[in-house]
Amino acid sequence: MMNTDTEHSGATGSIAVASLFDGNHWHSNVELSWQQGRISAIRPATGAVKAGILVPGFIDLQVNGGGGVLFNTAPTLSTLRQMMLAHARFGTSAMLPTVITDSVAIMQQAADVVAQAIAAKQPGIIGLHFEGPHLSVPKKGVHPAEHIRPLSAAELALYQRNDIGLKLITVAPENVSPDQIKQLVAAGVQVWLGHSNADAATVQAALAAGARGFTHLYNAMSPLTSREPGMVGVALTDTDSWCGIILDGLHIHPIAARLALAAKSKGKVLLVTDAMSPVGTDETEFAFFSGKVVRDGNKLTNEAGALAGSVLDMVSAVRYAIETLAVEPGEALRMASLYPAEALGCADSRGQLADGYLADMVLLDPQYQVQQNWLAGQAVFEAAVPAAKK
Repeated sequence: MMNTDTEHSGATGSIAVASLFDGNHWHSNVELSWQQGRISAIRPATGAVKAGILVPGFIDLQVNGGGGVLFNTAPTLSTLRQMMLAHARFGTSAMLPTVITDSVAIMQQAADVVAQAIAAKQPGIIGLHFEGPHLSVPKKGVHPAEHIRPLSAAELALYQRNDIGLKLITVAPENVSPDQIKQLVAAGVQVWLGHSNADAATVQAALAAGARGFTHLYNAMSPLTSREPGMVGVALTDTDSWCGIILDGLHIHPIAARLALAAKSKGKVLLVTDAMSPVGTDETEFAFFSGKVVRDGNKLTNEAGALAGSVLDMVSAVRYAIETLAVEPGEALRMASLYPAEALGCADSRGQLADGYLADMVLLDPQYQVQQNWLAGQAVFEAAVPAAKK
């Protein structure tokens, strides 16, 4: 069952569960209540409890598409609804739709649509991630080179808008100066670094200017070497910045993922999907600018064989962290909810299950498969049948 037509602000209800993780602590046999879409109480259960684990809803900072649609290709309200429905099946309660390197016109359409969604209180859409176009051509990945360009007044006007929610932009610091980064930060933009061939000194200067994170760590960035630490070296050793990681078993080797978790301060590594249109569908290929992307299992590649985003979903990333990387379950769940909320500056209302917080919550079975998902207390997904036991 999926439904996003109901106004979430009026949602009221309760659920008693065998296990609850509030973002910090585990609880057994408790009842959670919510009123007008926000949590009003968590207390010991007095009757029967529902099997499973209730956890905070997942927050994804990097979502290019899902449900058979790609944001760049069709920046419309319908696309945002379809993306949100597709990812809600896998525990996502909030996302930053991501528009990758493209024309100013497409960027403008994307901003207009997100502004409309936020004004209409469309569930789950909380802002916009501009991944490009101010990137490094040598580290462009599948971003179209013809649209990679310096920061101009046209883009700056977009980034200065106050009607598009939380704003995140990925830039290459060799192409965006520290003064420009300061200007973006002053406009309320979160600047993250990626798709870059910068040396360590350039990356450090960007951080000093106000950059706060690194987009899909290791991928499309200058590597760590013995005499030039590159972007990867700075990202791993900087104590204050966040790193997004794509745990699909394809973008990062498990050893590299473990290194990141060991090197970074606790709370500074968070899960992202970099998801493309096939998520939640059987789609095997899709148009991508002037070419196409083909799916082989869980791997997406363009016609040159380069990785082109993922078909990863958030709950699968959580499972990978637990099962492959031996991350403690609570920490894996924080990497999908609390830490993204902290990185975005919205941890006062999202990322935890606590009084006054939005009733964004997911019911998981013991194998960490999604059984139900609520956005602001309104059910948006319920599994048709219980997940199969392993």
